[in-house]
Amino acid sequence: MNITKKRWGSVDGQEIHLFRLDNSNGSYVELTNYGATVVSVYVPDKQGKLQNVVLGFNSLAGYLQDNCYIGATVGRFANRIANARFTLDGVNYLLEPNDGVHTNHSASAGFNDKVFNYNYTDGCLVFKYLSPDMFGGYPGNLDFEISYQWTAGNELRIIFKACTDRKTVVNFTNHCYFNLAGTAQKIFDHRLTIQSGSIVEAGADYIPTGRIIDAGQLSFQNTRIVDRMTAVQSHIKGLNVCYVLDCYEPKKQQLAAVLTEHYSGRELAVYTTYPGIMLYTGAYLDSKVPGNRHVTYQPFDGLCLECQYFPDSPNQPDFPSTVLLPGEVFEETITYAFNTKK
Repeated sequence: MNITKKRWGSVDGQEIHLFRLDNSNGSYVELTNYGATVVSVYVPDKQGKLQNVVLGFNSLAGYLQDNCYIGATVGRFANRIANARFTLDGVNYLLEPNDGVHTNHSASAGFNDKVFNYNYTDGCLVFKYLSPDMFGGYPGNLDFEISYQWTAGNELRIIFKACTDRKTVVNFTNHCYFNLAGTAQKIFDHRLTIQSGSIVEAGADYIPTGRIIDAGQLSFQNTRIVDRMTAVQSHIKGLNVCYVLDCYEPKKQQLAAVLTEHYSGRELAVYTTYPGIMLYTGAYLDSKVPGNRHVTYQPFDGLCLECQYFPDSPNQPDFPSTVLLPGEVFEETITYAFNTKK
């Protein structure tokens, strides 16, 4: 893997860079230290044509105005925490509500608009950020790092690591929006398989009830995305569902999902050590700045496959724990493996 960088701008006097990771096959990934964000992923279709398969912006300005977390690293706690509060050891921690009365993606403490330090280690590009104690209401000075590696086999390997000096809760993910067609068409005809027979039951505000239920008609077995959407008064309703992975074993990377697009022949296999994967079909996409396809992003231009712990885990004692203690090292991985089929 070859890594190059160029200056992309600045935020509050801090330099922002655009990094390019090239492999020996000519495929490449672009990233920025603003939000530790994936800017582009260029991989071939079945004819060998190289195209970008994630949503992004051609300049820093697009990310400065983005409110859809396009390509961003999400933390300190990805997804929602009910009523913007949780309790640890009898202490109530009040967070910032930014989704009605709830907190989503950590509000102002979120990593998506933070400037990361960077270095190169063992063939990886590593971004680092220190999230201060009680920023956004979260306890603990949190040392966080995320490593990106782009392999010769067109695999984007992501490793999340963190440690804290106070007991806290953490949940990190990547928020890439994928469109394997490499064009401006919608994601309706993409086919998806998710290695899950159950989901986290949630209400209309996407807050879990605490129950794990059968996926039923929301299961995906080489299923067209549009076939799992519902038409409500001629308006297409998207999906925002957390799937419980069937083969979860702590710290063991397993296949979570496979996404395919027929016309390009592209395939994305997602592997992770996390217990869950959030399928979000981009119903609320609405960019103010034209993206890398020269149009503003609209609903269903891309979909997210966000490997993570379950939403609202700090308030759900039966969910896998998201507590991180001083002296512990949090480490989870996500791998996006790209391939083609004739």
